[in-house]
Amino acid sequence: MRKSEHIIGRYGISDYGTEEKEKIDMDALFSKKYLRWFLTIFSLSIGLILTFILALAVGPVDIPKLTVFKILFHFPQSWPDTYEIIVLEVRLPRVILAGLVGAGLAVAGCAMQGLLRNPIASPYVLGLSSGAAFGAAVAIVLGFSFVKGSLAIPFMAFIFALIAIFLVYNIARIEGLVPTETLLLAGIAVGLFFSAMVAFLQYIAGEELHSLIIWLLGGFWASSWNKVYIALPLILLGIVGTLYYSRELNLMLLGEEHALNLGVNVESVKKSVLVFSTLTTAAAVSVSGIIGFVGIIVPHIMRIFVGPDHRILLPSSGLVGAIFLIWMDTLARTIIQPTELPVGVITAVLGAPFFLYLLRSRKRLMGW
Repeated sequence: MRKSEHIIGRYGISDYGTEEKEKIDMDALFSKKYLRWFLTIFSLSIGLILTFILALAVGPVDIPKLTVFKILFHFPQSWPDTYEIIVLEVRLPRVILAGLVGAGLAVAGCAMQGLLRNPIASPYVLGLSSGAAFGAAVAIVLGFSFVKGSLAIPFMAFIFALIAIFLVYNIARIEGLVPTETLLLAGIAVGLFFSAMVAFLQYIAGEELHSLIIWLLGGFWASSWNKVYIALPLILLGIVGTLYYSRELNLMLLGEEHALNLGVNVESVKKSVLVFSTLTTAAAVSVSGIIGFVGIIVPHIMRIFVGPDHRILLPSSGLVGAIFLIWMDTLARTIIQPTELPVGVITAVLGAPFFLYLLRSRKRLMGW
Protein backbone atom coordinates (compact mmCIF):
# COMPACT_ATOMS: atom_id res chain seq x y z
CA MET A 1 0.00 0.00 0.00
CA ARG A 2 1.35 3.41 -0.94
CA LYS A 3 2.18 5.91 1.77
CA SER A 4 -0.38 8.39 0.43
CA GLU A 5 -3.12 5.87 1.09
CA HIS A 6 -2.33 5.51 4.75
CA ILE A 7 -4.71 6.96 7.27
CA ILE A 8 -2.90 9.98 8.60
CA GLY A 9 -3.43 13.21 10.43
CA ARG A 10 -5.50 14.08 13.40
CA TYR A 11 -8.69 14.11 11.33
CA GLY A 12 -8.38 10.54 9.99
CA ILE A 13 -8.09 11.36 6.29
CA SER A 14 -5.97 10.06 3.42
CA ASP A 15 -3.07 12.17 2.21
CA TYR A 16 -4.38 13.04 -1.23
CA GLY A 17 -2.43 16.29 -1.38
CA THR A 18 -1.42 19.42 0.49
CA GLU A 19 -4.37 21.53 -0.65
CA GLU A 20 -6.92 19.00 0.57
CA LYS A 21 -5.23 18.76 3.96
CA GLU A 22 -5.03 22.55 4.31
CA LYS A 23 -8.71 22.89 3.41
CA ILE A 24 -9.74 20.31 6.00
CA ASP A 25 -7.42 21.88 8.57
CA MET A 26 -9.09 25.25 7.99
CA ASP A 27 -12.56 23.70 8.22
CA ALA A 28 -11.61 22.10 11.52
CA LEU A 29 -10.25 25.39 12.84
CA PHE A 30 -13.44 27.22 11.90
CA SER A 31 -15.54 24.50 13.52
CA LYS A 32 -13.56 24.83 16.73
CA LYS A 33 -13.84 28.61 16.63
CA TYR A 34 -17.61 28.59 16.21
CA LEU A 35 -17.97 25.95 18.91
CA ARG A 36 -15.89 28.13 21.24
CA TRP A 37 -18.05 31.14 20.39
CA PHE A 38 -21.23 29.17 21.06
CA LEU A 39 -19.93 27.97 24.43
CA THR A 40 -18.89 31.52 25.33
CA ILE A 41 -22.32 32.99 24.56
CA PHE A 42 -24.09 30.07 26.24
CA SER A 43 -21.98 30.37 29.42
CA LEU A 44 -22.45 34.13 29.62
CA SER A 45 -26.21 33.75 29.06
CA ILE A 46 -26.41 31.30 31.98
CA GLY A 47 -24.36 33.74 34.05
CA LEU A 48 -26.78 36.54 33.19
CA ILE A 49 -29.80 34.45 34.21
CA LEU A 50 -28.19 33.54 37.53
CA THR A 51 -27.18 37.15 38.10
CA PHE A 52 -30.74 38.20 37.37
CA ILE A 53 -32.22 35.86 39.99
CA LEU A 54 -29.57 36.61 42.62
CA ALA A 55 -29.98 40.38 42.19
CA LEU A 56 -33.74 40.05 42.70
CA ALA A 57 -33.15 38.18 45.96
CA VAL A 58 -30.69 40.69 47.46
CA GLY A 59 -31.74 43.90 49.17
CA PRO A 60 -32.93 45.40 52.45
CA VAL A 61 -35.44 42.54 52.52
CA ASP A 62 -33.69 39.27 51.72
CA ILE A 63 -35.93 36.96 49.74
CA PRO A 64 -35.01 33.27 49.22
CA LYS A 65 -33.77 32.62 45.70
CA LEU A 66 -36.19 29.74 45.23
CA THR A 67 -39.04 32.05 46.18
CA VAL A 68 -37.87 34.59 43.61
CA PHE A 69 -37.87 31.84 40.97
CA LYS A 70 -41.39 30.78 41.95
CA ILE A 71 -42.65 34.38 41.87
CA LEU A 72 -41.21 34.95 38.41
CA PHE A 73 -42.81 31.81 37.00
CA HIS A 74 -46.14 32.18 38.85
CA PHE A 75 -46.01 29.10 41.05
CA PRO A 76 -48.91 28.65 43.52
CA GLN A 77 -48.41 31.34 46.17
CA SER A 78 -46.79 30.23 49.41
CA TRP A 79 -45.05 33.49 50.34
CA PRO A 80 -46.13 36.87 51.80
CA ASP A 81 -47.75 39.35 49.44
CA THR A 82 -45.00 41.84 50.21
CA TYR A 83 -42.42 39.53 48.61
CA GLU A 84 -44.31 39.57 45.33
CA ILE A 85 -44.67 43.35 45.38
CA ILE A 86 -40.95 43.82 46.12
CA VAL A 87 -39.85 41.42 43.38
CA LEU A 88 -42.28 42.35 40.61
CA GLU A 89 -42.84 46.05 41.18
CA VAL A 90 -39.63 47.30 42.79
CA ARG A 91 -36.65 45.10 41.94
CA LEU A 92 -37.63 43.52 38.62
CA PRO A 93 -37.88 46.74 36.56
CA ARG A 94 -34.70 48.00 38.20
CA VAL A 95 -32.70 44.86 37.40
CA ILE A 96 -34.03 44.74 33.83
CA LEU A 97 -33.14 48.40 33.33
CA ALA A 98 -29.63 47.90 34.75
CA GLY A 99 -29.09 44.95 32.43
CA LEU A 100 -30.33 46.87 29.40
CA VAL A 101 -28.19 49.91 30.16
CA GLY A 102 -25.10 47.80 30.87
CA ALA A 103 -25.51 45.83 27.63
CA GLY A 104 -26.22 48.95 25.61
CA LEU A 105 -23.24 50.92 26.92
CA ALA A 106 -20.86 47.98 26.47
CA VAL A 107 -21.95 47.31 22.88
CA ALA A 108 -21.91 51.00 21.97
CA GLY A 109 -18.47 51.45 23.53
CA CYS A 110 -17.12 48.42 21.69
CA ALA A 111 -18.54 49.71 18.40
CA MET A 112 -17.06 53.19 18.91
CA GLN A 113 -13.64 51.74 19.71
CA GLY A 114 -13.76 49.71 16.52
CA LEU A 115 -15.15 52.52 14.37
CA LEU A 116 -12.70 55.15 15.62
CA ARG A 117 -9.84 52.64 16.03
CA ASN A 118 -9.24 54.14 19.45
CA PRO A 119 -8.88 51.84 22.49
CA ILE A 120 -9.98 54.53 24.94
CA ALA A 121 -13.11 55.55 23.04
CA SER A 122 -16.39 55.26 24.94
CA PRO A 123 -20.09 55.67 24.15
CA TYR A 124 -19.77 59.27 25.36
CA VAL A 125 -16.74 60.22 23.27
CA LEU A 126 -18.72 62.34 20.78
CA GLY A 127 -20.37 64.61 23.35
CA LEU A 128 -23.53 62.58 23.68
CA SER A 129 -23.45 62.45 27.49
CA SER A 130 -23.02 66.22 27.74
CA GLY A 131 -26.01 66.74 25.46
CA ALA A 132 -28.11 64.34 27.52
CA ALA A 133 -27.00 66.06 30.73
CA PHE A 134 -28.05 69.44 29.34
CA GLY A 135 -31.46 68.07 28.37
CA ALA A 136 -31.97 66.61 31.82
CA ALA A 137 -30.79 69.86 33.43
CA VAL A 138 -33.32 71.86 31.40
CA ALA A 139 -36.11 69.57 32.60
CA ILE A 140 -34.95 69.57 36.24
CA VAL A 141 -33.88 73.19 36.72
CA LEU A 142 -36.12 75.07 34.29
CA GLY A 143 -39.04 72.65 34.47
CA PHE A 144 -39.34 72.60 30.68
CA SER A 145 -40.08 69.39 28.78
CA PHE A 146 -42.08 68.32 25.75
CA VAL A 147 -43.78 65.65 27.87
CA LYS A 148 -45.05 65.69 31.42
CA GLY A 149 -44.77 63.43 34.42
CA SER A 150 -42.06 60.90 35.25
CA LEU A 151 -40.87 60.71 31.64
CA ALA A 152 -40.09 64.41 31.34
CA ILE A 153 -36.41 64.10 32.30
CA PRO A 154 -35.66 60.92 30.29
CA PHE A 155 -37.35 62.38 27.21
CA MET A 156 -35.38 65.64 27.32
CA ALA A 157 -32.13 63.78 27.94
CA PHE A 158 -32.81 61.53 24.95
CA ILE A 159 -33.71 64.41 22.63
CA PHE A 160 -30.65 66.50 23.48
CA ALA A 161 -28.36 63.48 23.18
CA LEU A 162 -29.60 63.08 19.60
CA ILE A 163 -29.18 66.82 19.01
CA ALA A 164 -25.58 66.63 20.23
CA ILE A 165 -24.62 63.80 17.91
CA PHE A 166 -26.45 65.51 15.01
CA LEU A 167 -24.36 68.63 15.57
CA VAL A 168 -21.13 66.63 15.83
CA TYR A 169 -21.78 64.71 12.64
CA ASN A 170 -22.71 67.76 10.59
CA ILE A 171 -19.80 69.82 11.91
CA ALA A 172 -17.37 67.00 11.08
CA ARG A 173 -18.77 66.29 7.60
CA ILE A 174 -16.62 67.62 4.77
CA GLU A 175 -17.99 67.22 1.23
CA GLY A 176 -19.94 64.12 2.18
CA LEU A 177 -17.04 62.51 4.08
CA VAL A 178 -16.59 62.29 7.85
CA PRO A 179 -12.90 61.96 8.79
CA THR A 180 -12.39 60.20 12.10
CA GLU A 181 -10.07 62.86 13.50
CA THR A 182 -12.52 65.65 12.65
CA LEU A 183 -15.36 63.65 14.20
CA LEU A 184 -13.46 63.31 17.47
CA LEU A 185 -12.55 67.00 17.57
CA ALA A 186 -16.13 68.01 16.82
CA GLY A 187 -17.30 65.70 19.59
CA ILE A 188 -14.92 67.31 22.06
CA ALA A 189 -16.04 70.82 21.07
CA VAL A 190 -19.77 70.07 21.26
CA GLY A 191 -19.28 68.18 24.52
CA LEU A 192 -17.48 71.11 26.10
CA PHE A 193 -20.21 73.49 24.97
CA PHE A 194 -23.00 71.42 26.53
CA SER A 195 -20.89 70.87 29.67
CA ALA A 196 -20.56 74.63 30.05
CA MET A 197 -24.33 75.00 29.70
CA VAL A 198 -24.87 72.33 32.36
CA ALA A 199 -22.45 74.16 34.67
CA PHE A 200 -24.45 77.38 34.16
CA LEU A 201 -27.72 75.61 35.00
CA GLN A 202 -26.08 74.15 38.12
CA TYR A 203 -25.09 77.65 39.13
CA ILE A 204 -28.66 78.94 38.93
CA ALA A 205 -30.35 75.71 40.05
CA GLY A 206 -31.13 76.67 43.64
CA GLU A 207 -33.23 74.00 45.34
CA GLU A 208 -33.08 71.76 42.26
CA LEU A 209 -29.29 71.45 42.44
CA HIS A 210 -29.40 68.25 44.50
CA SER A 211 -31.74 66.52 42.04
CA LEU A 212 -29.53 67.54 39.12
CA ILE A 213 -26.34 66.28 40.75
CA ILE A 214 -28.00 62.98 41.63
CA TRP A 215 -29.05 62.53 38.00
CA LEU A 216 -25.58 63.39 36.72
CA LEU A 217 -24.03 60.76 39.00
CA GLY A 218 -26.19 58.05 37.45
CA GLY A 219 -28.35 55.41 39.09
CA PHE A 220 -31.50 53.31 38.95
CA TRP A 221 -33.39 54.41 42.07
CA ALA A 222 -36.14 55.94 39.93
CA SER A 223 -36.63 52.81 37.83
CA SER A 224 -40.13 51.96 36.70
CA TRP A 225 -41.90 49.77 34.20
CA ASN A 226 -42.59 52.85 32.05
CA LYS A 227 -38.85 53.42 31.66
CA VAL A 228 -38.34 49.74 30.81
CA TYR A 229 -41.02 49.92 28.12
CA ILE A 230 -39.32 52.97 26.60
CA ALA A 231 -35.70 51.83 26.84
CA LEU A 232 -36.17 48.16 25.88
CA PRO A 233 -37.08 48.53 22.17
CA LEU A 234 -34.61 51.39 21.59
CA ILE A 235 -31.64 49.66 23.19
CA LEU A 236 -32.40 46.29 21.58
CA LEU A 237 -32.78 47.95 18.17
CA GLY A 238 -29.45 49.73 18.64
CA ILE A 239 -27.67 46.54 19.72
CA VAL A 240 -29.08 44.42 16.89
CA GLY A 241 -28.26 47.13 14.35
CA THR A 242 -24.69 47.35 15.63
CA LEU A 243 -24.27 43.56 15.52
CA TYR A 244 -25.33 43.63 11.86
CA TYR A 245 -22.18 45.60 11.03
CA SER A 246 -19.76 43.39 12.99
CA ARG A 247 -18.03 42.12 9.83
CA GLU A 248 -17.57 45.65 8.49
CA LEU A 249 -16.13 46.77 11.83
CA ASN A 250 -13.59 43.96 11.56
CA LEU A 251 -12.49 45.20 8.15
CA MET A 252 -12.37 48.83 9.26
CA LEU A 253 -9.82 47.90 11.90
CA LEU A 254 -7.40 47.58 8.98
CA GLY A 255 -7.96 51.23 8.12
CA GLU A 256 -10.55 52.99 6.01
CA GLU A 257 -8.50 52.73 2.80
CA HIS A 258 -8.06 48.97 3.17
CA ALA A 259 -11.73 48.57 4.01
CA LEU A 260 -12.67 50.46 0.85
CA ASN A 261 -10.45 48.18 -1.22
CA LEU A 262 -12.21 45.17 0.32
CA GLY A 263 -15.61 46.46 -0.79
CA VAL A 264 -16.83 48.22 2.36
CA ASN A 265 -18.86 51.39 1.89
CA VAL A 266 -16.97 53.13 4.68
CA GLU A 267 -19.08 56.29 4.94
CA SER A 268 -22.35 54.35 4.93
CA VAL A 269 -21.06 51.97 7.60
CA LYS A 270 -19.72 54.84 9.66
CA LYS A 271 -23.06 56.64 9.52
CA SER A 272 -25.06 53.49 10.35
CA VAL A 273 -22.85 52.49 13.28
CA LEU A 274 -23.00 56.04 14.63
CA VAL A 275 -26.80 56.03 14.38
CA PHE A 276 -27.22 52.70 16.17
CA SER A 277 -24.59 53.48 18.82
CA THR A 278 -26.17 56.87 19.44
CA LEU A 279 -29.65 55.37 19.70
CA THR A 280 -28.42 52.79 22.21
CA THR A 281 -26.43 55.23 24.32
CA ALA A 282 -29.06 57.98 24.27
CA ALA A 283 -31.76 55.54 25.40
CA ALA A 284 -29.48 54.19 28.15
CA VAL A 285 -28.44 57.62 29.44
CA SER A 286 -31.99 58.95 29.37
CA VAL A 287 -33.20 56.35 31.91
CA SER A 288 -30.10 56.04 34.11
CA GLY A 289 -28.11 59.25 34.03
CA ILE A 290 -24.43 59.23 33.15
CA ILE A 291 -22.75 55.97 34.17
CA GLY A 292 -19.13 56.02 33.11
CA PHE A 293 -16.46 53.46 32.30
CA VAL A 294 -18.80 50.56 31.43
CA GLY A 295 -18.28 51.18 27.71
CA ILE A 296 -14.49 51.25 28.17
CA ILE A 297 -13.88 48.50 30.71
CA VAL A 298 -16.08 45.71 29.40
CA PRO A 299 -14.94 45.65 25.74
CA HIS A 300 -11.28 45.58 26.78
CA ILE A 301 -11.85 42.76 29.25
CA MET A 302 -13.67 40.73 26.60
CA ARG A 303 -10.93 41.33 24.02
CA ILE A 304 -8.58 39.52 26.39
CA PHE A 305 -10.85 36.48 26.51
CA VAL A 306 -12.47 36.29 23.05
CA GLY A 307 -10.17 38.31 20.81
CA PRO A 308 -10.82 41.32 18.54
CA ASP A 309 -13.37 39.72 16.16
CA HIS A 310 -16.51 41.87 16.53
CA ARG A 311 -18.76 38.93 15.62
CA ILE A 312 -18.12 37.49 19.08
CA LEU A 313 -16.76 40.60 20.82
CA LEU A 314 -19.97 42.63 20.47
CA PRO A 315 -22.47 40.05 21.83
CA SER A 316 -20.14 38.87 24.59
CA SER A 317 -19.49 42.49 25.62
CA GLY A 318 -23.24 43.07 25.76
CA LEU A 319 -23.82 40.08 28.03
CA VAL A 320 -20.90 40.92 30.33
CA GLY A 321 -21.96 44.59 30.39
CA ALA A 322 -25.42 43.54 31.57
CA ILE A 323 -23.96 41.24 34.25
CA PHE A 324 -21.47 43.88 35.37
CA LEU A 325 -23.96 46.72 35.76
CA ILE A 326 -26.57 44.55 37.50
CA TRP A 327 -23.97 43.64 40.12
CA MET A 328 -22.79 47.27 40.40
CA ASP A 329 -26.38 48.37 41.00
CA THR A 330 -26.89 45.58 43.54
CA LEU A 331 -23.76 46.75 45.34
CA ALA A 332 -24.96 50.36 45.17
CA ARG A 333 -28.27 49.59 46.90
CA THR A 334 -26.84 47.28 49.57
CA ILE A 335 -23.43 48.63 50.55
CA ILE A 336 -24.73 51.41 52.86
CA GLN A 337 -28.27 50.30 53.65
CA PRO A 338 -30.85 51.74 54.06
CA THR A 339 -29.57 54.45 51.68
CA GLU A 340 -27.74 53.77 48.43
CA LEU A 341 -24.83 55.07 46.41
CA PRO A 342 -25.11 56.31 42.82
CA VAL A 343 -24.04 53.53 40.45
CA GLY A 344 -21.89 55.99 38.53
CA VAL A 345 -19.73 56.50 41.62
CA ILE A 346 -19.01 52.77 41.96
CA THR A 347 -18.25 52.26 38.27
CA ALA A 348 -15.92 55.27 38.37
CA VAL A 349 -14.08 53.94 41.43
CA LEU A 350 -13.54 50.61 39.66
CA GLY A 351 -13.05 52.05 36.20
CA ALA A 352 -10.51 54.77 36.90
CA PRO A 353 -7.69 52.38 37.96
CA PHE A 354 -8.37 50.22 34.91
CA PHE A 355 -8.27 53.30 32.70
CA LEU A 356 -4.91 54.31 34.16
CA TYR A 357 -3.61 50.77 33.62
CA LEU A 358 -4.71 50.98 30.00
CA LEU A 359 -2.91 54.29 29.51
CA ARG A 360 0.29 52.92 31.05
CA SER A 361 0.10 49.83 28.86
CA ARG A 362 -0.21 51.96 25.72
CA LYS A 363 2.66 54.15 26.93
CA ARG A 364 4.96 51.12 27.20
CA LEU A 365 3.74 49.79 23.84
CA MET A 366 4.22 53.05 21.92
CA GLY A 367 7.23 54.35 23.83
CA TRP A 368 5.59 57.57 25.05
